[in-house]
Amino acid sequence: MRAMILAAGRGERMRPLTDHMPKPLIPVAGKPLIQWHLEKLARAGISEVVINHAWLGSMIEQALGSGQQFGLNIRYSPEPHALETAGGIATALPLLGKEPFLVLNGDVWCDWDIALAKHFASELKSRLCLAWLLMVPNPVQHPTGDFLLESDGLLHDEVARNANAVRHTFAGIGVYQPELFEHTPAHRPAKLAPLLRQAMKNNQVCGTLHQSEWIDVGTPERLAALEVKIASIHYEN
Repeated sequence: MRAMILAAGRGERMRPLTDHMPKPLIPVAGKPLIQWHLEKLARAGISEVVINHAWLGSMIEQALGSGQQFGLNIRYSPEPHALETAGGIATALPLLGKEPFLVLNGDVWCDWDIALAKHFASELKSRLCLAWLLMVPNPVQHPTGDFLLESDGLLHDEVARNANAVRHTFAGIGVYQPELFEHTPAHRPAKLAPLLRQAMKNNQVCGTLHQSEWIDVGTPERLAALEVKIASIHYEN
């Protein structure tokens, strides 16, 4: 299985930290934010990794190189300017192969077991779905959530078949079939949400709720909160 880490964002809300450093390289508990993902991928046995980048992208390549130090093979998908999520994935498709692949937002931290991605890749095929999304309880900064998660694991946008469906927040971690992006032009900006909503209309998006640790590291305040959280986890262990 291959994985892609999305690392092309400018990180406007993290300024001035990101004025001279790409957000994925901001240190968290003594190592770059993106390194937490890389180490978890290596432990899960997912060694083929693609990283897209735009703002100060050469710094990411210089810091991570080929990935050999992590036991990984890293390839890069440079963008002259950020192409949004779907545009970035569509541009990197030649590096991701023809099987389901894992995509991780480079600016989230989560204790979800990445090794489970292989299971959900198989589930996509058996359920004839195009995408599987990790969902989390709605954080303070996003109280209304993103999608409705039904008891059978299907995700919907506005109308759910089950009255007990609950709206949760997309964690920025998903497994996708390449076919989801087959009509998305490479090298052009494109958002992911419209593709997901269209697939949801055809019952082709499933998800799982993760109720443990997750942080969208989008502001200096959340970065500081993550430092405290990691320190407390290490202390408890």
